[in-house]
Amino acid sequence: MTLFDLTGRTALVTGSSRGLGLAIATGLAQAGASLILNGVDTGRLEATAETLRAAGHSVRTAAFDVTDEAAVTAAFEAFDRDGIAIDILVNNAGIQLRKPIVELSTAEWQKVMDTNLTSAFVVGREAAKRMITRKSGKIINIGSLTSELARATVAPYTVAKGGIKMLTRAMTAEWAEHGIQVNAIGPGYMLTDMNEALINNPQFDGWVKGRTPARRWGKPEELAGTAVYLASAASNYVSGQIIYVDGGMISVL
Repeated sequence: MTLFDLTGRTALVTGSSRGLGLAIATGLAQAGASLILNGVDTGRLEATAETLRAAGHSVRTAAFDVTDEAAVTAAFEAFDRDGIAIDILVNNAGIQLRKPIVELSTAEWQKVMDTNLTSAFVVGREAAKRMITRKSGKIINIGSLTSELARATVAPYTVAKGGIKMLTRAMTAEWAEHGIQVNAIGPGYMLTDMNEALINNPQFDGWVKGRTPARRWGKPEELAGTAVYLASAASNYVSGQIIYVDGGMISVL
């Protein structure tokens, strides 16, 4: 299983103090990677880091806002000064906003786009600058079922996640020749804090279970295997792909 061994690799996972980001980061750590957790809530970030350290993992934190370009640039310059090379980047940070298009303000639209799509471009660009010089690297962007399909009241999220799919391909077009593999994961409906209101809504819960061939919501930890695969040598000739971890939802009508 050495193809999947991440020992000696450093992984930066954005938005990783909880939810899907934490589940992915934990999976990478269990495969041997050293972690850099990212978020804006320093208290929660440090508490999460301590929990992972107690489990025997190597963990640092980097508190910066992925929508602040200057903060992202400063964070990578700090990594450079500390001699930290990011081998694996997971662009996970994201937010959701449910509102009909006719009620959306431009500011609300832009906030979702900045957090879910533009941040992946900015953080990915800074990581790739360093990866190109080393001729190796793994970038994993987090998409969604809405990378392919639309649903009412989540227009900016849908557009951003559709953009993630094409950003992944654009990055591949420019960086694959430098030994960098860029891929995406498209989670289905997952049991996360962000989905709590939907999980607790009997009508929506019934719709998810009825629409998903697996007849259940996904668990965040079920993303870890795909993340480890895409972060490891096992995927060295895989680039520009989006793998859906969705219980089969995207495959059926």
